[in-house]
Amino acid sequence: MDFEGLWDAEPGWLNTASYGLPPRAAWEALQAALGDWRVGATSWEPWDESTTRSRESFARLVGADPVDAFVGSTVSAAVAPIAAALPDGAKVLTDDVEFTSNVFPWKVHEDRGVEVIAVPGDELVAAIRPGIDLVAVSAVQSSTGAVLDLPAVVAASKEVGALLVIDASQALGWLPLTVDGIDALVAHTYKWLMSPRGATLGYLSPRLQERCRPSAAGWYAGRTVHSSYYGAEMDLAPGARKFDQSPAWFSFVGAAPALELIEQIGVETIHRHNLELANEFRAGLGLPPSDSAIVSTNLAGAQEAFEAAGIRAAVRGGKLRASFHIYTTTADVHQALTALKPLL
Repeated sequence: MDFEGLWDAEPGWLNTASYGLPPRAAWEALQAALGDWRVGATSWEPWDESTTRSRESFARLVGADPVDAFVGSTVSAAVAPIAAALPDGAKVLTDDVEFTSNVFPWKVHEDRGVEVIAVPGDELVAAIRPGIDLVAVSAVQSSTGAVLDLPAVVAASKEVGALLVIDASQALGWLPLTVDGIDALVAHTYKWLMSPRGATLGYLSPRLQERCRPSAAGWYAGRTVHSSYYGAEMDLAPGARKFDQSPAWFSFVGAAPALELIEQIGVETIHRHNLELANEFRAGLGLPPSDSAIVSTNLAGAQEAFEAAGIRAAVRGGKLRASFHIYTTTADVHQALTALKPLL
């Protein structure tokens, strides 16, 4: 598939781990919706069709039944009902550099004895022992780019009967993933799924749906949303849709075509492209190859060199973080390495 013309990325964008760039189809869909909104050209229902498309595309990407997929706005809000359902005194295991959207929702329950245990990522699997009730961890770490050994974590969690909650915000869209053996998988779409901020998608296993209370339920969680506007009668949707939060329409208008394009290209193709460029960059820095589309380096002066060359990346955990996605080119890699050459 020819990617030319699908994006309008300016050279030097190496910061998808902060936010992804919209494919042209997503940008144009969003502009059309904004134009209609500006003049009142339509009702909201056509915009909301994008929520259904996004849910179904997400489900296909992770190998889930759409009935087990839900929509929301943030990762922390999505996992909050799971945290609320934990018994008093439960033990939650996480990575010691886990992004806090998958930490704070558990820690706010410390007043009822819930304990959050954080260990280095390379010790996580060994730390999944009897007594751990839930493992909450990212499929790819935001600050370091470390890729989780998901099969090992799934196996260890199953062995001790621990629930497994995966934050896939830094993975979904470039790293092949399925929900096999996972109780909850949540991803915000504005990074590798290249969508507007404000659209989160998630999976809840049937056993977790039974444990959790949809405490944020509103009209959109109703069995029939158009019959759920008013009154004290509550008839919630079956499956995970009862955990839906009322969607930010325009975020999903942009998300649906972006997710569908990822399906069209294929995550395996994106994965191969991203790793080739990330590892070319690593080789230029004298680093061994890796399995991540995120490269973290503590090369002194790198941030200033990038800024001087007009290359946009990020600093996380005191290190320069560069990230490579489907719209990144070999020219972007060479430009970055040229900027850093005087420092090597």
